[in-house]
Amino acid sequence: MYHCVIVIDAVLFRLSEIAQIQGGYPFRGPINEAADGSVLVAQMKDVDPVGGMRWASAVRTDLQSRKEPDWLQVGDILFVPRGNHFFAASLDCPPGRAVCGPHLFHLRVNPNAGVLSEFLAWQINQRPVQRQLHAAAEGSSQLSIRRGEIENLKIAVPAAEQQRRIISLASTAMRERQLLQQLIKNREQEIAALANALAGAAGLDTN
Repeated sequence: MYHCVIVIDAVLFRLSEIAQIQGGYPFRGPINEAADGSVLVAQMKDVDPVGGMRWASAVRTDLQSRKEPDWLQVGDILFVPRGNHFFAASLDCPPGRAVCGPHLFHLRVNPNAGVLSEFLAWQINQRPVQRQLHAAAEGSSQLSIRRGEIENLKIAVPAAEQQRRIISLASTAMRERQLLQQLIKNREQEIAALANALAGAAGLDTN
C-alpha cells in the first residue's frame, strides 16, 4: 500500500543560501595513487546516483600541501557536474580522512539552514532541478555545469518533518526497485537454465 506525501508548504531558496559550495581538492597534475596513502580521494568514477559514494573503489594518496584541507564528513554532498547526468550524493561517514577530486563539487549544508543533506541531494536529483541544470549546461561533446549555475539553483524547502517523510519514501522506493531488479535477474537465470537443459536433452551443444 502506498501513501502519497503531500507537501503543504515550502520556501524557495537559492542553493547558495542554504549550502556552501566549493570545488574539490586542487591536485597539481594527476593523483598519485599510494597503497598505504593516508588520504582517500573521492572521484567521479566512485560516485553513483543510486548507490552513492563507493569508498571501496576510492584511491589512496598522500597530500603534499601543508594547508589543512576541508575534509569530507558525514552529511556532505558530492555533486557530479559533467556528463549527460548531473547528480548529487549525500555521504555516509568516510572511512578515514578523505577529500574529493577537482572534477567534483563539495557541498555542505549550512548548520542553521533547516535542510537535511539527504533531502537536498534527493531534490537535486529530481526532474524540476534537473531541468534547471540542463537548461544551464554548456558544451557539445560533454555537458558541464559551472559553479555559478549550481549556486543559483532554486530549491524548495518544506518543514523538517516533511523532509524526513520524503527521504523515507524515496528510500523505500529504492529498496523496492533493487528487489524488483533482483527478482527479474533471478527469473532470467531460471529461464536460461531451462533453455540449456532443454537443449542438452535434445543433444544440442549448450556451450
